[in-house]
Amino acid sequence: MLISLLRYIQGYLKIRVTGYSPERFLNLCKNKKIAVWGLASGHNAYDMYIKVSGFRKLKPILRKTQTKVSILERYGLPFFFHHYRKRNLFFAGIFICLIIIYSMTFFIWNIDLEGNQTITDNVLMEYLASEKIYHGMAKRDVDCEQIVKDIRKQFDEIIWVSASLDGTRLFIHVKENADTFVPAEEEAEPSDIIADKAGTVVEMITRNGVPQVTVGSEVAQGDVLVSGTVDVLNDAKEVVSHNYVTADADITLQTVVTYEDYIEKIYEQKKYTDKKRTLFYLKFGKRTVRFGVQKNKFKNKDQKTIEKQLRIGENFYLPIYAGNQKIYEYELESLEYTKEELETLLKKKFEQYCKELEEMNSVILEKNFEIVHNKKGAKAIATLTLLESAGISRKIVDFLQTPMIE
Repeated sequence: MLISLLRYIQGYLKIRVTGYSPERFLNLCKNKKIAVWGLASGHNAYDMYIKVSGFRKLKPILRKTQTKVSILERYGLPFFFHHYRKRNLFFAGIFICLIIIYSMTFFIWNIDLEGNQTITDNVLMEYLASEKIYHGMAKRDVDCEQIVKDIRKQFDEIIWVSASLDGTRLFIHVKENADTFVPAEEEAEPSDIIADKAGTVVEMITRNGVPQVTVGSEVAQGDVLVSGTVDVLNDAKEVVSHNYVTADADITLQTVVTYEDYIEKIYEQKKYTDKKRTLFYLKFGKRTVRFGVQKNKFKNKDQKTIEKQLRIGENFYLPIYAGNQKIYEYELESLEYTKEELETLLKKKFEQYCKELEEMNSVILEKNFEIVHNKKGAKAIATLTLLESAGISRKIVDFLQTPMIE
C-alpha cells in the first residue's frame, strides 16, 4: 500500500517495448537498477510499468538494444496537476476545502455517551445542552473536569464519570449504581382485593385482611376476595368499630378461557416491480440538500432510509450527515391459502398464544382445539382451563366517613 502511494505521488508510466532484443532491454534495466513491474508479454512486445525517473534513463539502453518504447498510459499526481494546470478555480476549491476541514477540527461534532442505563441519552443530552455543552461548540471551551463534577452533582445515581476529547469527539462514560436507587414508597391506603376474572379458588394465602371466600368457592369478576375492613368486637362479640388495612394475599384461580381466531382464504401479498427511485441527500444542521429523482407515481410503495454522520478516520466527525432513500414500487397480488396452509397458520398462532400465557405464569391444565372451515376461510376455536394468579386492589374510598358503632 505504501509503495503504491509513493509511486502515485512520484508518477509512473505504462510502456510497451518492441524491437530486436526486448529481453536484453530488461537485463540492462536490471543492471542499471531501473525498476519495472507488471511485466506482460504478447505480440512480440512487452508491456510494463516504470517510474518517470526511470523512464528518463532509458535512452542509452534503447540505443544499445535497438528497441523502441511507446507510452500507453500515464499515472500519478504529476500528470494530474499537468492535466488540470489551467483550472485555477478547481485548485482554489481544493485549497478552500482543506482549510474548511482543518478549521472543523477545532469543534466538537460528536458527543458519545456510554454506560448509562436508567438515565436515557436524551436526558443526559438535554442536561449537557443546559450547561452549554453541545454539538458544534469550540473544543477550547470544553472543560472535561467541570463536566464530570456537574454530572455527578446533578445525578445522584451516577457514581463515576469520565470525560475526554479525541479528535472531534467528546467521550462521556458514566457508571450507575442501581443498588443505591430506592423507589419512594407510597403511603399504604386501606384496600380490598377483588377478583379480576371469574373462576374457582384453588389456593389462597392471606397475609393481611379478612378472607371472604375459601378454596373451592366460585367467584365472579368484581367479587371481593379479601376485605380490608376488620371488625373490632367487644367482650360480647358485638362489632363496636372497624379497622381498615391494606389487604394482601396470594390467590390462585382455576379459570376457563375461550380462544377464537379467523383467517380468510383470499389474501394479498406484495409483489415488487423493477421500478424504484433512489434519492441521496446531505444534511447540514437543519438544512437538507437532496439529489436524485424525488417525484414518483407509485400507487403502492415501500421506503428504506439509511443515514450516517460523515467522519475522517475514527474520531474526526464532521457536522454533515449523508443518507439515501430508496423507494420501491410493489403491486398487491391476490392469492389463496390451501386448506392445509390455513390449518398450519391457525395452529401456529394458537401455539404462540399458549406460549404467551405460560410466559405470564399461567399453567395450562387442559386445552380443546378445533378448526372449522367455511367458503371464505377457516376459524380456530379453543377452550383452555388455566391456573392463574388473580386479584387486584380496590381502594376503600369511604372508610373515613364510616360511622363507628357504639
